[in-house]
Amino acid sequence: MEISLQIFLICLALGAVVGFLAGLLGIGGGLVIVPVLILLLPLTSIEPQYLMPVVLATSLAAIVLTAISTLLTHYRKRNIPRFFMPQLLGGVGLGGLAGGYFADVIPSDYLQVFFAVFAMLMAIQMWIGAKKAEVTVVSQPEYSSFKLVVICFGIGVIASLLGIGGGVLLVPFLTSQVKLDMRRAIGASAAVGFVVAAMGSIGYLSAGLSSQASLPPWTLGYVYLPALLGIISLSLLAAPFGVSVAQRMPVKVLKRCFSILLFIVAAEIIFS
Repeated sequence: MEISLQIFLICLALGAVVGFLAGLLGIGGGLVIVPVLILLLPLTSIEPQYLMPVVLATSLAAIVLTAISTLLTHYRKRNIPRFFMPQLLGGVGLGGLAGGYFADVIPSDYLQVFFAVFAMLMAIQMWIGAKKAEVTVVSQPEYSSFKLVVICFGIGVIASLLGIGGGVLLVPFLTSQVKLDMRRAIGASAAVGFVVAAMGSIGYLSAGLSSQASLPPWTLGYVYLPALLGIISLSLLAAPFGVSVAQRMPVKVLKRCFSILLFIVAAEIIFS
């Protein structure tokens, strides 16, 4: 069977998991997509120095489309805190665009190590955060508009460099610092994840189209299309289901299970 078709079929299953987690926890899914693609894309004989740009670009492109489905579902359930969304979206949008350009000049090996360390830290954060009770909804954020924009710019840069939507950074920030209800923080994260991924994808697409890199067939810019199509085929269907479960089910056990998954993923990247 042709390699591109094998990758497409594997990414179908990946997409179902990504879509469900995106709807359930407000994460873009990059923490799952990136390590899987790191293992899959070398099968295309891609040159090592271009592996991470292609992995990250493909992950962000998949997050864009998955986030649309998740965002619409959260909007219908009134989980989007509109009162400070302009600051969040403006900050992460600019950060995501900047990160897409920075990644093109950062060595691939450094990005892989950075991602593995980041995954470990987020696993610890999710495990510890599962013990904390949800906070009460507030009418206004405790942070000033300037601080929100600056912090969200940093989140956008990091998320774009790692090929993730930023939810694992934004949700803890909104619940612990801004004192926002968990479900509304997840809704805000869905909106932010869409903007980060969209801006990051533009950066990667522009960098890839202007690059002289020798990339595998079926690659547009730095986006590997068979993996992208496989992921979004089922993630778009699974995302609304994840949102529905999040409305009815405590996320404590699921967060801890996901933290264990992150540890395994990080260890696999480091030792491979």
